[in-house]
Amino acid sequence: MGKARNLRSRVRSYFLESRWIDAKTGSLAREIADLETIVVGNEREALALEHNLIKQYRPKFNVVLRDDKTYPYIKFTAAEKYPRVYFTRRIKKDGSLYFGPYFPSSLARRILHFVHKRFLIPSCTVDLTRNHPRPCLQYYIKRCLGPCVAGLTTDERYAEAARDVRLFLEGRRRDLIKSLEERMAVAAEKELFEQAAAYRDLLRTLEDIEERQRIAAAQGDDTDVLAYHAEPPLVAADLFHLRGGRVVDRREFYWEELEEFDPQEFVPSLLKQLYLEAEYLPKAIHVSADFEDRELLEVTLTERAGHNVEIFTPQRGTKRAFLDLVESNAKHSFEQRFRVLTPTSKAIGEALQNALNLAEEPRRIESFDISHMQGTDTVASMVVWEKGRMKKSDYRKFIIRGEEGPNGNVRWQNDDFASMREAVARRYRRLQEEKKELPELILIDGGIGQLHAAARALESLQIINQPVASIAKKEEILYVLGQEDEPIVLERHSPVLHLIQQIRDETHRFAVTFHRQRRGKRQTETALSEIPGVGVKTAQKLLKEFGSVANIQRAGLEKLSSVISRKNAEKILSQLGASTPQ
Repeated sequence: MGKARNLRSRVRSYFLESRWIDAKTGSLAREIADLETIVVGNEREALALEHNLIKQYRPKFNVVLRDDKTYPYIKFTAAEKYPRVYFTRRIKKDGSLYFGPYFPSSLARRILHFVHKRFLIPSCTVDLTRNHPRPCLQYYIKRCLGPCVAGLTTDERYAEAARDVRLFLEGRRRDLIKSLEERMAVAAEKELFEQAAAYRDLLRTLEDIEERQRIAAAQGDDTDVLAYHAEPPLVAADLFHLRGGRVVDRREFYWEELEEFDPQEFVPSLLKQLYLEAEYLPKAIHVSADFEDRELLEVTLTERAGHNVEIFTPQRGTKRAFLDLVESNAKHSFEQRFRVLTPTSKAIGEALQNALNLAEEPRRIESFDISHMQGTDTVASMVVWEKGRMKKSDYRKFIIRGEEGPNGNVRWQNDDFASMREAVARRYRRLQEEKKELPELILIDGGIGQLHAAARALESLQIINQPVASIAKKEEILYVLGQEDEPIVLERHSPVLHLIQQIRDETHRFAVTFHRQRRGKRQTETALSEIPGVGVKTAQKLLKEFGSVANIQRAGLEKLSSVISRKNAEKILSQLGASTPQ
């Protein structure tokens, strides 16, 4: 898939035998079944159309941008009665306002922290369309107005705070400052001195932010620097963002199946996907290889940005030195991803936080799974990952008790969702009673159904705003509570996916092992206790002494008689099919 000024020449090139020596061209020619052309008004339109078609059809030989990290934005849910703010890396047409991108991603989180602390607008997942019996911790530490509980705030007070946040995020700081000054004066006139002081403190903070931004803007133009390291079919690329003359963020990309790697195609294809739909464009983009459509792409990006955008390859001086540095980092990224170097637990924690859009880096993860055999001997397991390693001393097992129905039968034994609710509820009810902290993340082995079952258990305990995620089997799709409509698919080489798979597999192993122990013990005890005259206690006594039914059979009459009566020993050996000595 591609564009050309002369379509006749472009199409003809695929049918020249001399070109078939090239594996890529030969493969494409053999697959051709039909040709279709779209005529556009100019080259810029062709550039945009090519970009959109590649995104839509993802053809085999075109470079398709995939990475574990996208740009950080702040989402303002303007369509809600009580708007909230969220950290996100996905922009959707859902009626919300998106602000960014922010470099580095920690800046977006610091802004959210500022919004929570100064404006008291939350980033929670609580259903605000209905009232709750009590607010979460954020209200008590004065980082939320508490719209989830009737009487804690008014619609007018919340609307005012939401308007202030919107002005702040839109960059209309002068308008916000003017509004706050007016409200501070009114509060002072009414002798509401505590409220006036709060407005004053907020004004001072906003004025300080304005001054810092003016200083940063005067330090230099915004520049992006792109370089790559290729060992086809494996390729890694690094993109560094310089703002105000300083490196503020870095983004990494990886490809695993680029058999035919051509810098003349790779670089422009990557730039188109990065910038043709970007919310913000820098004034300069430095690349490690020049390409044919560079001037056309410059013109297109300049029109979109409203300012000049230059793309060039530095040859000497400090700019070339920095490009060499980015190339060195791309090689390091390649080694780290494809040579399987072990990243630090800190790096994995930060990557996990970014991948799942969590408010804080998870230091402790508690993971749950259910195991049973056709609804019998249902058990649950919980394993713990803490500070980079599995913490076996904190593992827990749960025998699912079920619920007695109206007819006296026990329900839940064959209901995975209900079993998950019971296990999660029992675990965190215990933590509440012991006044212990909850983990930064609860991981559920399963899909959306299991995720919602765990969420209902937490809600029944009035635990809200707790990060919960699930990983669906086979597809390896991640769902985060409150973001279910944005499932997360990570690359198979991603360290974050490897970590989650490791925790999930350990949870499953622990659950299956416990289930087999329960089932084996029940079946063994049943084999003995069903013998007339042999009760559960006798069966347990024999198993404790000999270890298994097979050992009991081999023990013989004399050894069994030393543990139980000779009459029972003869009966057991007869029923188990062992011959008794005469």
